[in-house]
Amino acid sequence: MTLDPSDMPSDPEVNAATSSQRLRNFLVAMVAIALSIALFLGSRQQTEQPSLSTLAADSTPLEVALTNQKPTLMEFYANWCTSCQAMADDMHSLKQEFSDQVNFVMLNVDNSKWLPEVLKFDVDGIPHFVFLDGDGEALASSVGQQPRQILADNLAALVAEETVPRSQAMGQTSIFQPAVRGSQDDPRSHGGMPAGGLERS
Repeated sequence: MTLDPSDMPSDPEVNAATSSQRLRNFLVAMVAIALSIALFLGSRQQTEQPSLSTLAADSTPLEVALTNQKPTLMEFYANWCTSCQAMADDMHSLKQEFSDQVNFVMLNVDNSKWLPEVLKFDVDGIPHFVFLDGDGEALASSVGQQPRQILADNLAALVAEETVPRSQAMGQTSIFQPAVRGSQDDPRSHGGMPAGGLERS
């Protein structure tokens, strides 16, 4: 059987079909690569929850928060606190949502540097949240593990300079007993921390 030359595609037609096929294959490959990258990054974000240490390292230093005229959410926490750990993901997302308007300050109760603040705000359970206005004045506080929505409502009110609506919310806490300075009547105390006091972290 012989082929009629008019039935055979011309070179430009063959080249156009081949180019079209190559372009389609290239686009399919690029879409597959993009989807693979998206799935990989998505799975990493779901499995990697922010640690308390990471959140603390990224938080606003207290001295900056008290002078930059923005309202502040101050959290007293400890790395061993299971309630604090359970809230880490919510705190991370709230910081992303409100960081332009609110300072997020984290104070580790195991660090003796923060003992004056621990005593000032009567911290005896953690997490312990204190809501400060732009002048650094405490407006409200709440203690224990909080649902994300309660904290979000409180932060929205703080930004709007309204009364913090759910400031007395209580949740599951980790008990914390601050070490206090030794009595000045005790000559062995030298006015310092008693034995077994807070460790620096």
